[in-house]
Amino acid sequence: MKLRYVLPLVVFLVLVGFLAVGLQRDPREVPSPLVNKRAPEFSLPLLEDPAVQRTVAQMRGKVWVANFFASWCVPCLAEHPLVSELSRSVTVVGINYKDKHEDATRWLARNGNSYAMVLVDREGKAGLDYGVYGVPESYVIDKEGVIRYKQIGPITPQALQEVLLPLLKKLDA
Repeated sequence: MKLRYVLPLVVFLVLVGFLAVGLQRDPREVPSPLVNKRAPEFSLPLLEDPAVQRTVAQMRGKVWVANFFASWCVPCLAEHPLVSELSRSVTVVGINYKDKHEDATRWLARNGNSYAMVLVDREGKAGLDYGVYGVPESYVIDKEGVIRYKQIGPITPQALQEVLLPLLKKLDA
């Protein structure tokens, strides 16, 4: 008889516990299972010369940022000046995600191209391997090819100054 009353109370308390834990988390932070793991390999063509392929392995030995962007992405345009600022401190590789060649070329011509190189992920396979939820997303990759940070959404001035630049300085030391 008592179990009939105790069991619903226990279930209710467990649900309240899960809710309390969930309320303590920032809903904008989505943990990435790739952080502190080797960056997924890719072989992607250069935007300006599709016959030339670039790989993650070719980037080993340097700290770099992979920035997934697209011409159709409004937040990408908003973050673009900060990506340009970031490119003064580190190699930033633009990965044009699910975009048309002409649109990407026109977008870069209009807004400036501060990327060390622009790679094309037309089908989104590399984005899928990296766990891209939607553009823009950026990944800080260390000299050994390990992802050290994932920025979901546009880079903000606060994220640039408080997270990205200090992390890059530490990784490059």
